Amino acid sequence: MPYFWVVGTDTDVGKTMVTTLLMRNLQKQGLRVMPYKPVQTGEVFNGEQSFYYDTAMYEKYSLQSLDLKNLNGYSFKEAASPHFAAQLEGQQIDTQRLLSQMQQLQSTYDVVICEGAGGLFVPLDTYGKTTLLDVIVQSKLPVVVVTRTALGTINHTLLTLEALNKRNIDVLGIVFNGHTESEMEQDNIQMILQHHPLPFATIPKLEDPSQIAEYALRDTSLFERLLKHETIIN
Repeated sequence: MPYFWVVGTDTDVGKTMVTTLLMRNLQKQGLRVMPYKPVQTGEVFNGEQSFYYDTAMYEKYSLQSLDLKNLNGYSFKEAASPHFAAQLEGQQIDTQRLLSQMQQLQSTYDVVICEGAGGLFVPLDTYGKTTLLDVIVQSKLPVVVVTRTALGTINHTLLTLEALNKRNIDVLGIVFNGHTESEMEQDNIQMILQHHPLPFATIPKLEDPSQIAEYALRDTSLFERLLKHETIIN
């Protein structure tokens, strides 16, 4: 467990929020935790200041001082697929550089959480030959899958889990994000867990990011699984 990915079934499913929640909750266990975003896109402007949402969230809500220069590998201004955003800036994403950064962090911190970009098959190169999934396979790290609870999540989640299982990637659990407790959403969750009875956490729809500071995951089967793996390995 000390090193794992947070991946999504799609873009905007809440990977950054979940990564930040996991970071905070694991930090509360006395562990030195480092979040890492290999590739982030979409520069955000606030007046004369600019920032990137993902790494800004890590920095804002971390309970520990973070090594800011090692929070991510590449940052591109355009809010687009990594390969296209990189192309617009005349750059290419070096996946070996990303893997080396991950290995370096793993030698320094108790826990490293690598947050993916978009879904598993997001291309990282211009020709579409290398995807995020390829980097996950090469990293040999397990994953936590983040998915929605709304209509369409059954198909997206099962396809994501099938792709991971086909490549023998260990899935530590699922986070169902944005739950409003409707009957349909409850059934969606139950249906997914019938196919894949994994540890899980269900997170309600948070109206404001600041609610992250008060939200606890410690009583979920997913968090118990993470702590169990950390104890075994250490």
